Amino acid sequence: MDMLFSKQNIPRWLIFLIDISIVLISSLLAYMVRFNFRVPQIEINQWPLVFSIILSTRAVSFLISKTYAGIIRFTSTQDAVRIFIVIFSGSALFTIINLVSYYLVNGRFIIPFSIIVIEFMTVILLMITFRIVVKIAYLEIKNPGGSKTKVVIFGAGEAGIITKRALDRDLGIRYKVIAFIDEDKNKWGKKLEGVDIYGFDKLDGILSQNDVDHLILSVQKLKPEKKQRIVEVCLPYDTKIMTVPPVSSWIDGELSFNQIKKIKIEDLLERDEIKLDVEDLKKELTNKVVMITGASGSIGSELVRQIINFDPKEIILIDQAESAMFAIEIELREKYPDRNFQIAVADICNQVRMEHAFQLFKPEIVYHAAAYKHVPMMENNPSEAVYTNVNGSKIVADLSIKYGVRKFIMISTDKAVNPTNVMGASKRIAEIYIQALNQKSKTVFITTRFGNVLGSNGSAVTLFRKQIEKGGPVTVTHPEVIRYFMTIPEACRLVLEAGMMGNGGEIYLFDMGKPMKIIDLAKRMIRLSGLELDRDIKIKFTGLRPGEKLYEELLNNEENTLPTHHPQIMIGKVKTYEYESVLKDLNELIALFKKQDNTEIVKKMKQIVPEFISKNSVFEKLDKKPQS
Repeated sequence: MDMLFSKQNIPRWLIFLIDISIVLISSLLAYMVRFNFRVPQIEINQWPLVFSIILSTRAVSFLISKTYAGIIRFTSTQDAVRIFIVIFSGSALFTIINLVSYYLVNGRFIIPFSIIVIEFMTVILLMITFRIVVKIAYLEIKNPGGSKTKVVIFGAGEAGIITKRALDRDLGIRYKVIAFIDEDKNKWGKKLEGVDIYGFDKLDGILSQNDVDHLILSVQKLKPEKKQRIVEVCLPYDTKIMTVPPVSSWIDGELSFNQIKKIKIEDLLERDEIKLDVEDLKKELTNKVVMITGASGSIGSELVRQIINFDPKEIILIDQAESAMFAIEIELREKYPDRNFQIAVADICNQVRMEHAFQLFKPEIVYHAAAYKHVPMMENNPSEAVYTNVNGSKIVADLSIKYGVRKFIMISTDKAVNPTNVMGASKRIAEIYIQALNQKSKTVFITTRFGNVLGSNGSAVTLFRKQIEKGGPVTVTHPEVIRYFMTIPEACRLVLEAGMMGNGGEIYLFDMGKPMKIIDLAKRMIRLSGLELDRDIKIKFTGLRPGEKLYEELLNNEENTLPTHHPQIMIGKVKTYEYESVLKDLNELIALFKKQDNTEIVKKMKQIVPEFISKNSVFEKLDKKPQS
């Protein structure tokens, strides 16, 4: 038995012989049943001819169709259908032979029609049964029922069936689907492939009564709110939540177990899909030359992925990160071999290099995403924050005017509001310049402002995930730190929409949803990883980092908002500045780069942005008013 169910497959010739034996047994059984186990001698005398016709026909049909070639322990519905077709075809041939014999040869049937019918049903039954018995025996020997991992599948539709079959096929891991959960009341109380279907209200009871290891979400477009509710039910029972990938990523249209992954925190914090004005975006982007700076970063690369679907004339990718640019180039060549794009490794602060890019490619629309964004890093390197975020933005914006760019969209941050750090202040200064520049040019300048994006390079989610994989501790700066979060695709969709609707000079703010405590984010990620806080992994508080504040804002206290036609996009009413005054201040600030005096640089930044009050920083001394 062990040899039969070893990793070596049963030889094909043995399966073929077993199938032929089944045919012979079925034929004998057909005669016995037909004649009530008292076969007349005249019929027995015909057996050599009858059996030779049946066996030879079946043997040839098996060889042609290769019914013996499948791996029996992986028998599926498709194998059963193939067996039915092959046996039916053989029986149809027997009928033709009978008719030819009766009307053209000797006026009698060679094989009684009752024998053809009984043999047909018996062969199908025994061949399929043989394969099922072998499959069940293999599964039971390799995966004893008592030690199987219990699974619940959410979704009793087609995807749920495919998911169950993927688990059944996976013989390396022991799984047993004990229930389907579905929101369709018409399915409740019924069975799907022998498994009961329940409503969502029964999930808690199923988990409490069974040691369920996994709940698999097979529904492709499950609302984020529903995912949240499912997770809340599962986490107290240490049930891991997994999700089935989109059908487009299945291999040859078939789902494999290895493609079923643990649910990610991004899946829980996403919101309902943003509806874009596709027709207007097509008018905006189709057949246009689009330049994206910071094109290999989190936001820049996602903008590339979304814009390329609108069939632009050409996309120009600008970034100085060579390795990251190589990766995005490979991705685009694989996914979009017929689209026109150019990769330009360039530093936005290099005036000569950027001017050459504008001269060569002549962009019509520029999305400016290139920037330094890490608060503590820029707090320690103010000159670089100014050089890239201010000077680099100025270079790209000035060249956009010089070379007739129709629209310039700048990606800003919520940290530019009441900035408490150098990074936020540098982005606010860039915003001020972009707005002022709009007053004197035909180029339409637009700013978009939003908070943290989930999964971006260096984000809390990415950091926590790496720390959890290493066994901890998970480091949180302060128990009261609150942040807004948005998924990268969601942020980019809003950037496209805002860029399309802008007339110039606006700062667009995005509805970031509800803010979330970073410590709650960390706890949830730990639990989603199947670990227990303080037993398997700890949270360590490290203290606020230089320039960091407890919460972020999207608007200055003196600002307010105006609604737009899009419910998730607002226009910020902000203070305007005269271009000449702004230009003078910027030139003075950028000139300080050569001195590399951080104190002087930050002092000038605070002069330009009076609301810039440092927090947890050595530059707090610049905010102290002298005592009278």
